[in-house]
Amino acid sequence: MGFNRIEFGRHRLRKKSCQSNRRDDDRNTVGPAMGAWSKKLTLRLLGFLTVAGIFAACILPLTGLAADTPRRPNIVIILADDMGFSDVGAFGSEIKTPNFDSLAKDGVRFTNFYTHASCSPTRSMLLSGVDTHVNGLGNMDEWTAPNQKGVPGYEGYLNTQVVTLPQLLKDAGYHTYMVGKWHMGKAPELIPAARGFERDFALLDGAGSYWDMTNFTGGAPKSVFTENGRYLTELPKDYYATKTYTDKMIGFIGANHGDGKPFFAYVSHQAPHDPYHLPEDWRDRHVGEYDVGWDVIREARLKRQIELGIMPVGTLLAERMWFLPDPIVLAPVSKALLGKKMELYVGMVENLDFHVGRLIDYLKEIGEYENTIFITFGDNGAEGSDLFKMITGTPGSRDFLFAAIKWNQTHPNAWGDPGSYIGYGPMWAQVSMTPFSQFKGWLAEGGIRNALIVSGPAVKRTKGSINNGLMHVADLMPTLLEIAGASYPKTHDGRELPALIGKPWGPMLAGQAESPRTGQDYLAWELFGNRAVRQGDWKLRWQYKPYGKGDWELYNVAVDPAERNDLAAKHPDKLKEMLALWDDYVQANNVILPSRSVFETLEDQLPQRVPVDAGYPALIYKKQFEPPKEMMADPQP
Repeated sequence: MGFNRIEFGRHRLRKKSCQSNRRDDDRNTVGPAMGAWSKKLTLRLLGFLTVAGIFAACILPLTGLAADTPRRPNIVIILADDMGFSDVGAFGSEIKTPNFDSLAKDGVRFTNFYTHASCSPTRSMLLSGVDTHVNGLGNMDEWTAPNQKGVPGYEGYLNTQVVTLPQLLKDAGYHTYMVGKWHMGKAPELIPAARGFERDFALLDGAGSYWDMTNFTGGAPKSVFTENGRYLTELPKDYYATKTYTDKMIGFIGANHGDGKPFFAYVSHQAPHDPYHLPEDWRDRHVGEYDVGWDVIREARLKRQIELGIMPVGTLLAERMWFLPDPIVLAPVSKALLGKKMELYVGMVENLDFHVGRLIDYLKEIGEYENTIFITFGDNGAEGSDLFKMITGTPGSRDFLFAAIKWNQTHPNAWGDPGSYIGYGPMWAQVSMTPFSQFKGWLAEGGIRNALIVSGPAVKRTKGSINNGLMHVADLMPTLLEIAGASYPKTHDGRELPALIGKPWGPMLAGQAESPRTGQDYLAWELFGNRAVRQGDWKLRWQYKPYGKGDWELYNVAVDPAERNDLAAKHPDKLKEMLALWDDYVQANNVILPSRSVFETLEDQLPQRVPVDAGYPALIYKKQFEPPKEMMADPQP
């Protein structure tokens, strides 16, 4: 007899015709009863196989489709604390940053990316996608003004009226990990574990020692850390912040690797925020290289930026701040000491880059690098203020005494050790923010414009290319949700959520658009009473004297990124347009200008502001007069 035999293929049923062998049938003749039983068994078996085959035909193609579905990418945000716009090689620096540069080579550099002017406000927008005056960081906790206390949006921590990026990514099936600086709340309901991170190792304070738990003030002498939702009583042995954060993140990723779930890694480094603490073998790699002074280094960085295409031809440097000397007037020992501070800072950046490289290498080792989106940037402008002096106060005070006891390693040979506190000052901060004006805490470009690198599977633009689209840190929430296949909800845990202020980068990363914003969209900021608006090429700015005029200034930052030429008087109509945008921002976000500011007495503390003109005063540039040799003579008797 003949019958059809069903064969199972991977994705479909395939039939083959099979002829019976008559001779075999003859040799295996059975009796009637057994033959009938055998026939029934054969038919049942064939029926079972037919059903099983049909089932397999339906299911196996689905399995094949599931296997062909693209994996959702991992997401790694590497946030550097107080690192400047021009501090990595890919943005014009002489500092050796091969790992940041490799990400730039594999991805895209963005030159018009804005953060906020200080750390916790930036972090709050990164993780919420909501304006600071709504998400709780309308002012930093350390400087909340009397008229802002108790007002929603000015809590000084990331409030619970917002949902966070890790919460939504976790809901979407991502692992969520965080290491490093948090600075958005210390209470149990505010720590990383309560805001969506399943694993964390976090410094809850805004800064501190890189070696131990020593904090800055007598009132809060000990830094607070959490690990996986528990407050730590001590730190791991051989703790060094940048290394330990990297070790922990590698451990978090490794613990769940292979379970099929993508991960979101928020690597919020403390480096290179002061104090500049470094292992000894990282401290003396650039001895004497910065004795040439800040002007020479700034000029060299701008030259490289123009060559790389980071800045357009014709870009000018912001003028050196009026209270800083031309390095030419400094004595050799002063040049060496100030240069050593920059050497330590450079060591901080290079050490950070080294540990970034360790994470990159690990992801390559486990086969995850190609499926990982990397986003790297600094959280604000470089630190140009004397933070330690601001914190410790005056002799005879509690905090001054605390600093004298706990931060007493002041000899240059001890710089970098536990107990030392070194920052590099406004002269080098201007170098870090080349070519821009000012630095952290201010709303000039040097306070809020940062170097952004994005690489990975979502980026379809030419590798190593540069983009000048107008971008903002709050864009990360909608961008990463879109990449993860998630969306921003209207409510979360029964709470109505505030609207996002960011714009997704999808079309721009895909090369289908040059900017996520139209010419009508605008960005706006307010912090410590300073305020700014940017729309298109134009920027409106109000800052306390003497860094500002105590009045509105107007700049075309497309042609004047150094903000040298105030156009407010020349373009009154544009000024009026921009002021209307400021009013709109205030109304939409409940902006309350502070009744007190950290900058309120600055004008009295600094020399009167004067222009900085090259070669003036001529007196300090005069060299020894050398008469013609043929006219030289000894005195006559």
